[in-house]
Amino acid sequence: MKTKVKELRTQCKMTQQQLADLVHVSSRTIISIEKEQYNPSLMLAYRMSEVFGVTIEELCCLKENKELEDSQYENL
Repeated sequence: MKTKVKELRTQCKMTQQQLADLVHVSSRTIISIEKEQYNPSLMLAYRMSEVFGVTIEELCCLKENKELEDSQYENL
């Protein structure tokens, strides 16, 4: 799943470890989210959205991800 975690983190001049510490996960979790290898839980997405002052929808690009998923189902 595409997210804006890396974009928002770099805008805030924050390291992956600093973000991880703020949201109570390991830096490996943040790295995996940024590489789109891991989808954050709802609670983790909420914590990150609070850190960055954005909605979960914006953080997780929900509209864009839904449209991508919907287009995949249309091709079946």
